[in-house]
Amino acid sequence: MNKLLLATLGLALCTSVGHVPLKPKTVVVWQPSHQTDTGTDFSEAATCNGIIEGAMASKPTLNEHKVWSLHQEGLHHPDVGSNTVIEHTSAIIDGKISGYAYELQESNKLKPTVFIAVHNNGGTKRHAIWGYIHEGDAQEAENKELAARLIAAISKATDLENRGVLFDSSTGRNDYTCKATGKKAFYSLDENINTAKYRVLLEIGDNGVSKAFLQDPANQKKMGEALKAELVKWMREKDLD
Repeated sequence: MNKLLLATLGLALCTSVGHVPLKPKTVVVWQPSHQTDTGTDFSEAATCNGIIEGAMASKPTLNEHKVWSLHQEGLHHPDVGSNTVIEHTSAIIDGKISGYAYELQESNKLKPTVFIAVHNNGGTKRHAIWGYIHEGDAQEAENKELAARLIAAISKATDLENRGVLFDSSTGRNDYTCKATGKKAFYSLDENINTAKYRVLLEIGDNGVSKAFLQDPANQKKMGEALKAELVKWMREKDLD
């Protein structure tokens, strides 16, 4: 049997069982936290990267990429800082851009359709998961649907309480604001900074009450797999190209 016939049969089989490969033009960017200054004896960068690595290692393989400033030279705040502070995000210090700015520049170069940031919450006293979207975004409704589905999938796969989807402005934290709305925002979700069509940020667990859970590699893998599976399901339903 020649290679062309085998390929044709393989495609037919995939189609018949509903597993048509996602279109390679659909670029997905993952942004794990690079923060190493949250919690006690805790690296948010390590736990979030473990979740993202679990997602990227699970099937199917997408046109997916990770943007991460940890250990990158020539930046300011490459491994610390908040997504809601001007000094840590949009500011230029000694001629250097921030770790967050570097990550968003790298993401924009890839022209992603989907952008997913992963962080851990703190000080909530809740073993829970939250989704965040950018208020006033043109894709607000679709971003809310995506974030809701992703956090529901992770909550179902674990014992994390599902706390729903919130606007980035709802935290009221710090001083970074969206120039379009004038409201406080997450730098990574700001449509003036991030060119991806769909943009969500997940706060997974709490660096206090969820510390042991988050640091467990098996839990990171489980959460990453649940995240990827739901993302793929959503992408197929959207027929993204």
